[in-house]
Amino acid sequence: MHKFKGFLLLLLVFSLSACSDIAQISAEYESVLAAAAFGEAPVLNVTVTFDALYEFASAIGSGRVSVSRIIPDGANAHHFEPRARDLSALRYADLFIKSGLGFEPWANAAVRAAGNDSLIVIEASKGIEPIALDCVDHCHSHGHSHRHSTYDPHIWLSLRNAGTMAENIKLAFIDADPVGADYYRQNLAEFAGHLDALFDEYYRQFQNLENRTIVVSHAVFAYLCRDFGLVQNSIQGVFAEGEPNARALAGLVEFSRNNNVTAVLTERLASPILAESLANEIDADVKIVYTIENAEDGLSYLERMAKNLAVIYEVLR
Repeated sequence: MHKFKGFLLLLLVFSLSACSDIAQISAEYESVLAAAAFGEAPVLNVTVTFDALYEFASAIGSGRVSVSRIIPDGANAHHFEPRARDLSALRYADLFIKSGLGFEPWANAAVRAAGNDSLIVIEASKGIEPIALDCVDHCHSHGHSHRHSTYDPHIWLSLRNAGTMAENIKLAFIDADPVGADYYRQNLAEFAGHLDALFDEYYRQFQNLENRTIVVSHAVFAYLCRDFGLVQNSIQGVFAEGEPNARALAGLVEFSRNNNVTAVLTERLASPILAESLANEIDADVKIVYTIENAEDGLSYLERMAKNLAVIYEVLR
């Protein structure tokens, strides 16, 4: 289970002292080197699929856990197809954490290909009530998508769901490393406290609004909308595939005008063309939000969610 033996740690420390450019060191070992600098060797080697899970695992595991990501920055998480080099960390990992609900359709094959018989696989969505795609596509969003899954996978964009995911990760860490149980519990308590504070701040504010409808380029906010009693409509569906036909776009224009939509929300790493086209048609602004599928602007999960909520509240006021 504990893959980081003293020999490996000494080797990594020596490599760091001999290298004048730390940026050349493989990303999956950066947290090991950081821990070594303080005399603390990580106990668990954890691989996650994408950035939100990296944030959760890092917050709970901190220096006791080394965390690496499979989906690289700048990649479209919905269309990602891993190559052999993307999966190398799985061969040496103790735990593999995926979100689930069809977000990573390649994950099971990746685990088999890794050939790591001791690898423990964790599905962070366990215990979360999923939103069926029929509801996303017909109740809250009129974008069109090809279904990769029965459910909307964007669970991490709900602060409530983030707490459940973090709890699942904490339990997995404790099972794999019982000695660190109190450490993981303390870190989760701190992280969950920040989640709750942010939720409470905006829950009160959203309850005072008459307008509760947002329009987004990519239907990612169904779970956030469920948390706060909001409704989303979108240009593209859950999996951001294709473009709406003329009839769908005309309906979205009419919907936006009828609901006094003043801004179209689009994600930072996506092309703004569709959002700008709709915004021009309805004389609205384009506002940037974060999907937290990739690292963005050097901001943490909590910072990006705070910015998302601030933008949504501002366009609804």
